[in-house]
Amino acid sequence: MIKMKKIASKNIWVLVITFLSSVMNAQITEDDYLVANDYTLGEGWTFSGSSGYKMKISGLIQPSIDVEYNEDSIADPNSTRARLRRLRLRINGEYEPARIQYRIQVDLGGVPEVDNSQSTRLLHAYLTYRFNKRHRIIIGQKVNPVNSREMTMNSGTMQLVDRSKLTSAFNTIFEFGLFSESTIRLNSRSYLRALTSITSGDGDVPMGNDIGGLKYGLRLDYLPNGLFTRYGQYRQVDLVRERTPKLVFGARGSFNEGISSRRGRAQGSILYLDQDFKTSLPNYWQLGADFLFKFRGVSILGEYVYADASVPSDISYRVRNDGSTSSSFLIDGIQNVDSYVKNRMMVGHGYNIQGGYILKNGVSFDARYCYLQAPEYSFLHNGTFYSRPEAITLGLSKYFVRWYGFKMQSSITRFSVDGATSPIGEVLTRPEWFIQFITSILI
Repeated sequence: MIKMKKIASKNIWVLVITFLSSVMNAQITEDDYLVANDYTLGEGWTFSGSSGYKMKISGLIQPSIDVEYNEDSIADPNSTRARLRRLRLRINGEYEPARIQYRIQVDLGGVPEVDNSQSTRLLHAYLTYRFNKRHRIIIGQKVNPVNSREMTMNSGTMQLVDRSKLTSAFNTIFEFGLFSESTIRLNSRSYLRALTSITSGDGDVPMGNDIGGLKYGLRLDYLPNGLFTRYGQYRQVDLVRERTPKLVFGARGSFNEGISSRRGRAQGSILYLDQDFKTSLPNYWQLGADFLFKFRGVSILGEYVYADASVPSDISYRVRNDGSTSSSFLIDGIQNVDSYVKNRMMVGHGYNIQGGYILKNGVSFDARYCYLQAPEYSFLHNGTFYSRPEAITLGLSKYFVRWYGFKMQSSITRFSVDGATSPIGEVLTRPEWFIQFITSILI
């Protein structure tokens, strides 16, 4: 399986380079040139050429301030952080005669989507071939559509300052592989969308040899009242104030064969071996359901996720961080391989419900409730990062232009604690408070 993944990864890159070369060779001729003919704040610059080639350049700037408070933290009950949350550049291109589209997006701020570590990141890099208006195939790196619905929404269009804890706990975000999207019209009003993915299962484009098997995913979306206006299915607030109720129900599932991390967001961070010191890894899967409703300024988003894993019976050793191996799988003083492995993975379930109303003057009032439920052995119990099962958030936003071009947002979140600890190891028993401010400019 590992050898097959190496071959598949190399072939994918060959196809990407071939497609890019075809686009570049076809888009520019001696008699053709690009002309900037449109700019809209929040939508970017659009360039077009006489041969049918179009390109759009856009960006996102989000400076933010976070304030965290907990009375139990003697060393530092208040902590404040100011940072550039996102600094992104995106290029979209389309060559209509060949039915080819592409997207390249980078984050120059170097802050991952749902993590606090620092690393400059390639976000999107993919090519799309359209068979027709309703069916397309995509190759490269992008947000996996089998993630939760909130994760498939643009960072500049979020209803609250940040995404929910459900998203940070279970989502893999960007993945590299092959994707398909199909839209089927059932009758005069209703539609069914089918989205599939086959990815490396290691998150972002891996720089080394792939470990484990592939990840397979499927999402089905049912829209009973027609399509949303201006891509509203992928934007949280109802800025367009839908004139008729718009609704989408979604069901999704994914299966990651041989996972080498907590949820499939990294490569080779957690490894296990059998008696012959050959790789033996657990399988990981997720099931989820969600919905989105919009009507006349009201928007409601609901999501549920269930995640679990199966542990091979032949696991005999674990690989330590320094590369050495150990046959010890002690947990609560008992040798238990199954419990030890699952205790290092994001298994459990949770739900997120959020909603809001935007006034005609651009002021939006929003709220969210998120709850995570972990089994006895799960990394969701990790004291520093995840042992906060309940989060209640209130938000206030002001949109200064219609299409998300410029907005200012604030929120306050109350986190319950369940065995949580501070970064220096202090046991927390009282709720944590988290206040956030962010300014978002889509150029």
